[in-house]
Amino acid sequence: MSKSDKKIDPAEYQKRLDRMTEMFSDMVSHAEAVSLFRCPYRDRHDLCTAEFICRNQVDGEDGQTCGHDGQFDYRSAWESQPKSRDRAKRKIAAIKEEAVSRRADDEGAEAPARGLISHDGETHPSQFGMTIFDFADELEVEVATSCQRMGNCHECVVEIRQGAEALAPRTDAESFLRGDYRLACQAAIARDDVDIDFVPLRRRPRILTTGRETPEMGLAPLVERRDSQVFYDGEPIDRDRGGIRGLAIDLGTTTVVMELIDLETGESIATGSFENPQRFGGSDVMNRISYDGLETSGDELQQAVVGVINQEIREMARRLEFPRQTIYEIVVAGNSTMRDILFGLDVQSIGQKPYKSLIENDFLSGNRRNTALLERAWDVGLRANRQARLYSLPLIASHVGADTAACLAALDFADTDKTVMLVDMGTNTEVVLRHDGQMYAASCPAGPAFEGGLVKFGMPAYDGAIESLTLTDDGIDYHTIGDAPAEGLCGSGLIDLLAELRRHERLTAKGVFADDRKRFEIALVPDRGITFSKEDASNLAQAKAANYCGQFIVLRTAGVNAADIDTLYLAGGFANYIAARNAIDIGLLAPVPEDRIAKVGNAALDGARTILLSRDKRDALQEIVKDIQHIELETTPDFFDLFVEGCQFKPMPAALEDGATKRNRSARRKRRAS
Repeated sequence: MSKSDKKIDPAEYQKRLDRMTEMFSDMVSHAEAVSLFRCPYRDRHDLCTAEFICRNQVDGEDGQTCGHDGQFDYRSAWESQPKSRDRAKRKIAAIKEEAVSRRADDEGAEAPARGLISHDGETHPSQFGMTIFDFADELEVEVATSCQRMGNCHECVVEIRQGAEALAPRTDAESFLRGDYRLACQAAIARDDVDIDFVPLRRRPRILTTGRETPEMGLAPLVERRDSQVFYDGEPIDRDRGGIRGLAIDLGTTTVVMELIDLETGESIATGSFENPQRFGGSDVMNRISYDGLETSGDELQQAVVGVINQEIREMARRLEFPRQTIYEIVVAGNSTMRDILFGLDVQSIGQKPYKSLIENDFLSGNRRNTALLERAWDVGLRANRQARLYSLPLIASHVGADTAACLAALDFADTDKTVMLVDMGTNTEVVLRHDGQMYAASCPAGPAFEGGLVKFGMPAYDGAIESLTLTDDGIDYHTIGDAPAEGLCGSGLIDLLAELRRHERLTAKGVFADDRKRFEIALVPDRGITFSKEDASNLAQAKAANYCGQFIVLRTAGVNAADIDTLYLAGGFANYIAARNAIDIGLLAPVPEDRIAKVGNAALDGARTILLSRDKRDALQEIVKDIQHIELETTPDFFDLFVEGCQFKPMPAALEDGATKRNRSARRKRRAS
């Protein structure tokens, strides 16, 4: 029998193919790890083989060992010769331009109309074959990356606001993205006759990074330095590198704020803030949970936020000239979903009744002492010291997460005898009330309407956002962030608009335009094309109703009227900029006397800093949250009735009666009327 007549066993062939595929996959993974996370001069025994002197070399028994954190960053190599790089880019652009002209001449036709690539008003002529990242360089737009633009890190997500049809189809590296989102390094120009407008997902809106003035406290961090060594909770973890630092992080659904702290003095060294890059997975918690559950999503949400935190750490270290290895602890405050995604946990149970995380379920089953989390930061992917710890504050219950617990730590909620209430507004609003020694908490899924979503001309707090306004006979007087030309309205501007429309009787309580009930929209800033519609009002009404129900039900459960509250704390960047009177008038806030309302800024970040600096506060908070009574709003018998009532743009009742009393009174009225 000739060789050509021999048949190959399909099963054996597939077995060998699978083995080769596995070997190739291992090789690729190893190569990626070596190229990104390992110094090329460190051998497998962690010994240093370099012939030159390196500041990370440590004297060991067997020679010089490597004390580097393992990440080797080549990205700054070209920065030493920026002029050469610019010359090369200009030469490449000229070659492409010449090729386009030559092609047009060969075809005997005029050169085709050229499209423009734009970002934030800055434009550049489109070039066939170049990527969005190339144009980001030309327009001096900061886009995150840590994989040398190879499509591996998935940090360079951009939103294509116009001209998506001019881009080549998504590559395999972009398969996790939906809608108008692309990777800047992969999105290549396929048509250069169409205008394209893009914006990176790591933008820097106006984000509140400060809180209130907090009283001094004794420093007792878990990290300490003594005898030329660094200890974590009494365990030696590293040699002395010249300082011990920590990071406090407020990980929000919409924004992220980081603060670098000197653990020996308690002083703030630097802060950083940016938009949460996970927005490609949805604008609110429930959408993120759904996205994270897709088979194709992998761990993209975790990678996105880990990558952007690492980039901020690198930038801080480079700017302030300190080694990242001196960061020994990272404390994170975030809602249940954001926190667990960061730690790489499955969050699907948080999106289903009874809306509890895996960690909370373990705690309720008696398998955990508390709902706090502690891991090595390196294992999660955060590139600080190799032995640095990542700690998350405990959850309270369901969607009332570690960010709310952080606020309680910052405000010393457990140490007051007064009646106090916290309202932390955002895409998910948390309400906590302390009265007669008992604490009550609820979570309100408000959605993104007041943070730029679901409203046609709604936008986050970027330059150009109308942040305050009043109605006049001729239109509106308004002020924009950065005094830039008006582009839309951020949350505080939307609240002012609703209150002013109601005050001037131009909008009914049910969100209908008073002059013509069939009118769909009105012009706000005609010369900028900015309008406000009945649909916008409806979406804002539902977001407002969620906030209304949370405050109303918590107050009613505790038997407290708004006038009984000694202090109402407004936490978060959004709440910090609103006009309290206007928020009360439309029913967004409980009618607490204005002189009792205190804006406390970014209390979640303050709380994370407090926990970073005090083991006593940390231990106390882990116990305090266990005694908070969690109220599940959706299980309240008259929740639907309250939600419908809350959708109206009118103040919340000053006296809060229970649902049964209200229904009985309504029934008596109907009987009398009949």
